[in-house]
Amino acid sequence: MTNSTKPTVLFWVIGIVALIWNLMGVMAYIDQAFIADETIAALPEAERALYENVPPWVTAAFAIAVFGGALGCILLLLKKKLAINVFIVSFIAIVIQMIYNLGMSGAMDVYGPGAVIMPIMVIVIGIFLIYYAKACYAKGWIS
Repeated sequence: MTNSTKPTVLFWVIGIVALIWNLMGVMAYIDQAFIADETIAALPEAERALYENVPPWVTAAFAIAVFGGALGCILLLLKKKLAINVFIVSFIAIVIQMIYNLGMSGAMDVYGPGAVIMPIMVIVIGIFLIYYAKACYAKGWIS
């Protein structure tokens, strides 16, 4: 008889891919948070203005989103139900960050309509991870 609470191979694949995705977000945060003044100075004026005018609350939301997402993935891989709540907190931070990035920063004016592709991907993946973790809990894979 097989144990129905044993996660499938797909569980591990999704968890590892999601962790890699979120670790790439952590790296993006670190790159942005610690960008050198010389690097900012070398940017075109419009891009430089975007970097120089990011409010601290947006940077904080970015950090919570990516570190929360990575922690949520680790908890998911450790089969802990807490992953659900961590993914929810991460998603709230994603929404806060994207409200600024898409609606308040002027990034669309600088980068054009293509500037919405990554934010939409981030939002969709954030929603997916919440629902996936809930489904894993319902199946008994995490507790």
